[in-house]
Amino acid sequence: MAIDWNEMFALTISPLEIIIRGTIMYWAIFAMFRTILQRDIGAVGVADVLLLVLIADAAQNAMAGEYRSITEGLILVATLIAWNVILDYLAFRSERLRRLLQPPKLRLVREGQILHRNLRREFMSEAELRSKLREHGIEDLAEVRSAFMESNGTITVLRQDGGEPDKAPSDPRPL
Repeated sequence: MAIDWNEMFALTISPLEIIIRGTIMYWAIFAMFRTILQRDIGAVGVADVLLLVLIADAAQNAMAGEYRSITEGLILVATLIAWNVILDYLAFRSERLRRLLQPPKLRLVREGQILHRNLRREFMSEAELRSKLREHGIEDLAEVRSAFMESNGTITVLRQDGGEPDKAPSDPRPL
């Protein structure tokens, strides 16, 4: 069994076409996730999940020979990574773009009262909210001045007495 090294790395599709296809898919799926799946209860952002899924698919296709070469798969993976880095950079540098690319925080509790309309908007049950509050060491809603769902899906709690709530489980992503 001979290995055809030339076929393994030769381009069969224009690199520009691969970049354009990757760009269109990234933006189409990002737009769907941003408008349909606005938040997740957790610490991983939508763009991060999108990047992982697309890279896994692109790398799998390259390894399985779907593109005919590893080089084509690498170009697609590099395109996807580039868009993710560009979006993170732009959101970091521009408040206006950050508001566009990331959902705003959403108040879930105000002065000890659950804002049921906002819970429904996020498809979050009262039981899920109370569970998240317990992670912060809060048993009674009367202890809560405000609770917010942040853009990354985590819950931030401010106590009525101004004290610090217990820390919720830490964000698994490094700073």
